[in-house]
Amino acid sequence: MIDKELLAILACPACQGDVELKSDKIVCRSCGRKYPIKNGIPVMLVDEAEK
Repeated sequence: MIDKELLAILACPACQGDVELKSDKIVCRSCGRKYPIKNGIPVMLVDEAEK
């Protein structure tokens, strides 16, 4: 779904932590925020994240 190279350069916009792909969301390893993926595009906005 998400290219591994893209995932490697993404960071959490809230805490700048590393992220990983879990099911259909991008999850921050540091703060735990979950960012949605819409139409194959990660929405890395703090306002769109789930805590």
